[in-house]
Amino acid sequence: MCFVGKSKFVAAPVLAAFLLSGCVGGGGRPELPSAAIAGGREAPSEEYVIGPMDSLQVFVWRNPDLSAKVQVRPDGRITTPLISDMPAVGKTPAMLADDIRYALSEYIKDPIVSVIVENAAGVPSQQIRIVGATEKPALVPYRASMTLLDAMISVGGLSEFASGNRSRLIRYDPRTRRQVEYRVRLGDLLKNGDISANVKLEPGDVIIIPESMF
Repeated sequence: MCFVGKSKFVAAPVLAAFLLSGCVGGGGRPELPSAAIAGGREAPSEEYVIGPMDSLQVFVWRNPDLSAKVQVRPDGRITTPLISDMPAVGKTPAMLADDIRYALSEYIKDPIVSVIVENAAGVPSQQIRIVGATEKPALVPYRASMTLLDAMISVGGLSEFASGNRSRLIRYDPRTRRQVEYRVRLGDLLKNGDISANVKLEPGDVIIIPESMF
């Protein structure tokens, strides 16, 4: 009788550990929370960093002659009315707007300036890399509220031999200065239409899609 009672006592924590281990998929990799499908037109996020060849819209309130559509030159600079060779690469739209506002304050009083990225060419830190068993591996410029589904549509989905549910998303964590691997269920998302497998992406994410072993 004592033997049976002891077996039950020992089995309880073992069973609990087994159940907990079964909750983590993909070889122990964590999963990201599901993302809602964003509606409306996508645009670069507020934290987007301007890169060469990006197309910008510069608005100066009540001064249409000073507003302009410009493209960032390969040297990283832009030219707008009254401002020549303003460095733009490496700045967020808000930072560039502040610099333009300061430069224009020599000519007009209290200018109100805003900068919108109309077409983002994308710099490496702002791109999504998709490699492996996809129809066309590619670098995809990051957009605000971009999801895994958005990125996969842009590369034509999975290849015939892809093992979608074994895919990985690698993300750099600036707090720990390390790369973290997450499990992503591309097979469930793209083949079964399981929207719960859709996750929000961040600039610099790398999606790796292995081929099936069969």
